[in-house]
Amino acid sequence: MHILRKAPWALPDSAATPEDVVLNRRALLGVGLAGAAALAPSPSRAGWLFGGGEAAAPPEADPSAGLYPLKRNPAYALDRAVTPEAVNLGYNNFYEFGTSKYIADEAQKLRLRPWTLKIGGLVEKPREIGIDDLLKALPLEERLYRHRCVEAWGMALPWSGAPLKDLVAWARPLASAKYVRFTTFLDPKVASGQRSPLYEWPYVEGLSMAEATNELAFLATGAYGKPLAKQMGAPLRLALPWKYGFKSIKSIVAIDFVEQRPTTLWAAAGPREYGFWANVNPEVPHPRWSQARERVLGADETRPTLLYNGYGEQVAGLYAGLTGEKLFM
Repeated sequence: MHILRKAPWALPDSAATPEDVVLNRRALLGVGLAGAAALAPSPSRAGWLFGGGEAAAPPEADPSAGLYPLKRNPAYALDRAVTPEAVNLGYNNFYEFGTSKYIADEAQKLRLRPWTLKIGGLVEKPREIGIDDLLKALPLEERLYRHRCVEAWGMALPWSGAPLKDLVAWARPLASAKYVRFTTFLDPKVASGQRSPLYEWPYVEGLSMAEATNELAFLATGAYGKPLAKQMGAPLRLALPWKYGFKSIKSIVAIDFVEQRPTTLWAAAGPREYGFWANVNPEVPHPRWSQARERVLGADETRPTLLYNGYGEQVAGLYAGLTGEKLFM
């Protein structure tokens, strides 16, 4: 006999927003036409934001589209409605394409095929694998996760992908590996934001091996029942629901297993504000604003921020003995 224990944050599937409501973006946002237009930039708006009217690349046919939608894993549920897809597609942090939230058109310049993931560092054998072969090798599923930005806003998403621990096992790291370093693509000709001298490109993020093999760490390949949109970090990104969103690196091209803690982009750019661990904590303010509450995108409300974004039962034990470290920002 199997006894299923629900996590304290879990709710039934009925809590998810119905698809027909999700598609009615204006009703969900509760804004007028002007507000809706602001969240869904036209090509002309993108040209204004980025200094030119260069047309976005035409849509690519994604060879992985037939894999979706995936079967949802009921162990990962939500305490709130799923954020409308249109809101997520129109409001993104992706600094490779600029510092504005409205980079959706600009991000269409990113070419997703061919796309190769390199596995290296302290592993039995370095490997390279194309994204479509990787999708065939991983056990794909859908999970509902909360997402919390360090800027004090939050979303809730139906991610598609695979547990990161499965990729770690496939990579066969050596016992000397203590951390996992993730690197995104580098192509300033395509990604205008990478021409900025303010950041150390390419984007690098890192996790401890314990974090990377935790049940919640997720390698996302899709969302909303389809392959990832380019502005969301296609074709491969992290989803770490207990951490601030800047830890969830987008458009990954390399994963390396290393002994020393990686120097990550945001920790290098703002060491006073962005530490390596970056766990969500309402009681630890950002140096410039409070983290006590979060603005829920797609809804006219704010909510109290939850410790570890509500996933403490699954992850708090990862940080035992690290009380002297800057765990929460």
